[in-house]
Amino acid sequence: MGFFDRFSAKKPAPTPASASPETPAPAPTATPGVPVTPVKARLAQAREKLDAKDLPAALALYEEILTGPNGDRADVLVAISGDLGSHGHVAEIIEWIAPRYDADRHGPATGLNLLQAYLAVRNADAAQHVLDILFALNRPELEDRLHGFSNAIAELLATPDQVSAGPAGAGTSAEGPKIGLITVSKPIWFYGLEAMTSQILPPKEGRLRRIAFAQLALPGAPADEAAMRAPEDELGRLSRAIPLWFTETFYFSPLYAPVAVVAFKSAPEEAGGNHPVIFGAEWTMENLRQLVESSGEGVDYVFTGALRAAAGDFELVLRVWEVKTFRERKTFTARWTPATADAALGKVHAEVRAYMEWSPASAAFAYVMPGQPRAWLDTLGASLGLFLVEKNILPAKQLPPVEADLRSVGDRAAQGEAASLAFLTLRARAVNLGLAGPIEPALARSPLVNTARDTL
Repeated sequence: MGFFDRFSAKKPAPTPASASPETPAPAPTATPGVPVTPVKARLAQAREKLDAKDLPAALALYEEILTGPNGDRADVLVAISGDLGSHGHVAEIIEWIAPRYDADRHGPATGLNLLQAYLAVRNADAAQHVLDILFALNRPELEDRLHGFSNAIAELLATPDQVSAGPAGAGTSAEGPKIGLITVSKPIWFYGLEAMTSQILPPKEGRLRRIAFAQLALPGAPADEAAMRAPEDELGRLSRAIPLWFTETFYFSPLYAPVAVVAFKSAPEEAGGNHPVIFGAEWTMENLRQLVESSGEGVDYVFTGALRAAAGDFELVLRVWEVKTFRERKTFTARWTPATADAALGKVHAEVRAYMEWSPASAAFAYVMPGQPRAWLDTLGASLGLFLVEKNILPAKQLPPVEADLRSVGDRAAQGEAASLAFLTLRARAVNLGLAGPIEPALARSPLVNTARDTL
């Protein structure tokens, strides 16, 4: 699941009890009389290497297992994380298991081992991330234990010498601000409507092509600290909204598991706090490798690109990379003025869909391509900005005027179900944050929209 999936359930209230990291869940042991499979034999060999204090040999065996056909099995991940933890190799749990862990597929046991590893290395933010994912599983039998971990994280945050790491392994430390990558794996306007998942999102089954849409570079645009701390301008919004648009579109296809990747720089409050990142140059091959290596699910394709503007003329370049060979497979370009934006954006979007063999998913909610792509990008950009503020990742002062965004999105809310849903989640966040008053525009006439309005 993507980074923001951890916010799909509300955090429980803290309890007075305290907790500290526990002994990791033990690896499964063989049952007498039951044949040992090859993967179990390999796990046993690795455990023997750990007992003999030969960590490199154990890791070599783990690499063989994890890259093989059984590497994504829940019992395999819990066995490896449990054995590493019981032998004191918590850093290796983070390195080898964290990128692969998916709570929906692998269950809570591996997540608990990973959570304890993050607590052991005093990484409060990453521990909180895993804890939120585990709470989102809604497993009543785990609730007391998870509340204990919540208190352990609170104690860790209160410790003066705490060093926190942010999303994607970045954070604020004694070495200064660092870049963090945030992955958004569902339509940005969907967050807040998790109770309606089966009514809105299509099911994902079978072997999916994993595709990442990276934040666009802005060559020639100011990319100094002052520019990045200023309220988001048109180019900055588009650099993040275009990847969100493609991610949304490809989510509504049975073939793909997409993510949008956007960046922020973490900094303590006394240094001005966090702020978005402006990339002055396109992503390099090394940047692509870092993205792929930090992805928990693996990536088959990555889209990168750049956006330029001069005197009202815009130029977009998109590049698709095949990760297996790290080769650029195709380049897409689009040019537009304010008068031709919808036609140009719709055309390049259709070209990408055709090249990637996109097809629509069957779901109760019928996803329709927006008739006004340029305005829809503003809706997605506004939704992302408020979402990041709501989750305390960015300060509200870095948003454009929220009331103006809310009115504009409201004016388009009746254009379809997606437009109405996007308005409703945007309004809910703006009102909850005290950044705008409630407005009541016309919405699409739909039972789905009515349910969403009641839900929010």
